[in-house]
Amino acid sequence: MNAFPPAPRETLLEIEDLHVAYGRAVVVHGAALRVRAGEFVTLLGRNGAGKSTTLHAMSGLIGKRAGRVRFAGQDITQSSPRDIVRAGLVQVLEGHRVFGPLSVEDNLLIGTYARTPRGDRARLDGIYALFPEMAERRRQPASRLSGGQQQILAVAQGIIAQPRLLVLDEPSGGLAPLVVDRILDVAASLCRDGVAILLVEQLVEKALARADTCYLMETGRVVHEAPAADLLGSDILHATYLGGHVT
Repeated sequence: MNAFPPAPRETLLEIEDLHVAYGRAVVVHGAALRVRAGEFVTLLGRNGAGKSTTLHAMSGLIGKRAGRVRFAGQDITQSSPRDIVRAGLVQVLEGHRVFGPLSVEDNLLIGTYARTPRGDRARLDGIYALFPEMAERRRQPASRLSGGQQQILAVAQGIIAQPRLLVLDEPSGGLAPLVVDRILDVAASLCRDGVAILLVEQLVEKALARADTCYLMETGRVVHEAPAADLLGSDILHATYLGGHVT
């Protein structure tokens, strides 16, 4: 038996007092969360709670009214999306966003350029091992893939960029349950290999079954943080999704 407790994992991502507005409409009000190295974190809440807006602001895709974002010890609040990706924070956007006219393999090669200016074809073998159907369709235009296959390709683009933190925004949208399970199982396996995961997902039970930590968001505020296992079937989760306020 090991007499020494495991060393605490370093904080990889920290969002503090984040405020985001579209014009005069403030949609995120002082949000705060953190993700530690190798941790699987899920951010849950009803549609319109501000989850995707939080992710987009964190990744530099939209502006911030106030607050701070730190990644791997560096302040990235004002960094460009390109610099954020090169630091190792890679977001897979909602909605099967791939380059339709390009082949599957060219889509993947674009992912290799995210952190390495010259790209790296050697990473393709690892992706094809994870997703054999991508290898079978490597020469096909991405537009000819099914919706589920396009989502797998989008996730594969994120993985091939070798992230320290992989952010998945609603990967289940419009997909069959088996495809969703596969994507989330791959995310969990990456986490076991040391990649941190931040997941926004509407399939609550699937998200909580794989996550270490859960944050609940309501009307632009993070209102609760707890171990994911503690929230399954809880009154707090019920209040967040079916009305009322978390206390």
